[in-house]
Amino acid sequence: MSEDDGSGGGDLCSVDFEIFGDVQGVCFRMYTERQGLSLGLVGWVKNTSKGTVVGQVQGPRHQVNEMKVWLSKEGSPFCRIARAVFKNEKDIPKVELSGFSTRF
Repeated sequence: MSEDDGSGGGDLCSVDFEIFGDVQGVCFRMYTERQGLSLGLVGWVKNTSKGTVVGQVQGPRHQVNEMKVWLSKEGSPFCRIARAVFKNEKDIPKVELSGFSTRF
């Protein structure tokens, strides 16, 4: 079993994200919440006043990496993602949030 298969208890991480492009008014937050939950992640997502979407995801590293790909390349059906920025990625001993929420 490899160390990064996502099933180990000590393989949790957290990452903050900001998504640029046409990502408001296209259900991006709802789809992000749905995708995070389908991957078994916890986190939050919200629109910003500058037209971007920001948030944080936490969970097993493998699933967080899948979410990063989804946020970078897929998103909601009618969005146009110009750029995805990920920062403050860090290992965490346990998830610090519960569920996946849309913040306002």
